[in-house]
Amino acid sequence: QVQLVESGGGLVQPGGSLRLSCAASGRRFSGNPMGWYRQAPGKERELVARITGGGNTNYVDSVKGRFTISRDDAKNTVYLQMNSLKPEDTAVYYCNARLIVNVEGAYYDYWGQGTQVTVSS
Repeated sequence: QVQLVESGGGLVQPGGSLRLSCAASGRRFSGNPMGWYRQAPGKERELVARITGGGNTNYVDSVKGRFTISRDDAKNTVYLQMNSLKPEDTAVYYCNARLIVNVEGAYYDYWGQGTQVTVSS
């Protein structure tokens, strides 16, 4: 059974930093994309950052230059370093692991349970 377990969320003041971790178990995701999504109250879930199996990254415009996604395939773990946090970054952050199932690009998504990030003074 695949599990994604997030950690590292919490309360931080504006301008502060947090590092989220997501450890996968049950199967290995090396070579597959992994990412972070977030959902704020009353808003739809949005992609924050994604890293491909080859290490290419992409970010939503609002976090570019502040957040960095990385992965350690030996640990089957993906990270999100969040710097210069703003109140608008407040949300539940969800880890995502995407398993590519065929050459046409069909995939299956696995999700973590979410971790709360609150940016407030």
